[in-house]
Amino acid sequence: MLSLLPRPVNALILLCDESIYKATRSKVESTIPEYTGCGDSPVLWMRQTIGHACGLMAHLHVVLNLDNGKHVTPGSELAKLVKQAVKLAPKERAELLYNSKFLEEAHMDAASEGSSIVPLPQDECGFHFVAFVKKESEVWELNGGLNGPLLRGSLEEDLDLLSDQGLDLTVRDFLRSAETEVHRGISIVAVADG
Repeated sequence: MLSLLPRPVNALILLCDESIYKATRSKVESTIPEYTGCGDSPVLWMRQTIGHACGLMAHLHVVLNLDNGKHVTPGSELAKLVKQAVKLAPKERAELLYNSKFLEEAHMDAASEGSSIVPLPQDECGFHFVAFVKKESEVWELNGGLNGPLLRGSLEEDLDLLSDQGLDLTVRDFLRSAETEVHRGISIVAVADG
């Protein structure tokens, strides 16, 4: 199946059941220092403060960081938001996202068009989205629920995230947990050029 995908794949979006996520990340979460970056940071990371929006956050982290943000349409509302966000500290970035009307409308439109039942704000979802992006040979885990971005390691220029080394730096530990944990599912979306 992997041979059918266009390459290179420099971003992955993982969706996994909470049991897989906890088994894989419970020991790692406490080791990630509180992110304080703003301005010229290696990646643009934003804390998630919007309930049931981890999918939105994963997509944003991919779009904002993949290919140095070239997939953000110049002059768009998202481009304007990014221009503001880059200058802000993490807390203020999160507030900017939280108060963004266009993001709220886009998120609600996407949620209402899907086939899943949209959970109420007080409902537990039980699933997590996590983005992985290769940026200038560094592989980053970008999860708005953590304390900050997690540098997973370096990957040679000619290798992508679906190479053996790329999988080791991204989703392989989640896949191993899926083999031993009772869960409701795991899914991986590969984001390729073209």
